[in-house]
Amino acid sequence: MKRIITVTVLNQSGVLNRVTGLLMKRQFNIESITVGHSEQPQISKMTFVVHVEDKQKLEQLLKQLQKQVDVLKVNDITEKQIVVRELALVKVLSPPALRAEINSIVEPFRAATIDTGKNVVTFQVTGSPEKIDAFIDLIKPYGIKDLTRTGVTAFVRETQIVNSPQLSILH
Repeated sequence: MKRIITVTVLNQSGVLNRVTGLLMKRQFNIESITVGHSEQPQISKMTFVVHVEDKQKLEQLLKQLQKQVDVLKVNDITEKQIVVRELALVKVLSPPALRAEINSIVEPFRAATIDTGKNVVTFQVTGSPEKIDAFIDLIKPYGIKDLTRTGVTAFVRETQIVNSPQLSILH
C-alpha cells in the first residue's frame, strides 16, 4: 500500500542520509521524496511516498523513523484530508505547425510555457500526481524530449472532515 509520510527534522548535515538509509536497510521502496526548509530556518520537512506491505510494517517504520537522531515528528498523513502537489517540467517536440494544437491540450491543465525553442517547448505543470500523469499521457504522442518531476510534497488541511454514515428516511 502506498503511504504519504511527513518527517519534521532539525536542519543538520546528514539527516537526509540517515533517514533514507533507514528506509533502504528495511527495504522500503521510496517512490518520491521532497525536502525543504519549513517556516523555521533550523527545521526542515521531508515528504516521502513509500510502499509498505501491511499495517505492522507501517507501524514499525513510523517508530524507527521517530527514534532517529534529529527527527522531531513523524506522521502518516495518507488517510487524512491533505493538500498534495507535485511539479513537472516537460520538454515537448513542438514544431510551429503543431503549437496551437499542443497549446489547446495544455491549456486545461493550466501549464505554463517556461521556455520556447525553434521546435521545442518546455511546460511547467503543477498539481496532484494524477494530474501530472494525465498531462504526460496526453502530451506523449507529440514526443517528450525531456521530463523531470519534483516528487510529492504534502501537508494536512486545517479542517478535517469526518466521514459519518448517512441516514436515510427511505429505508
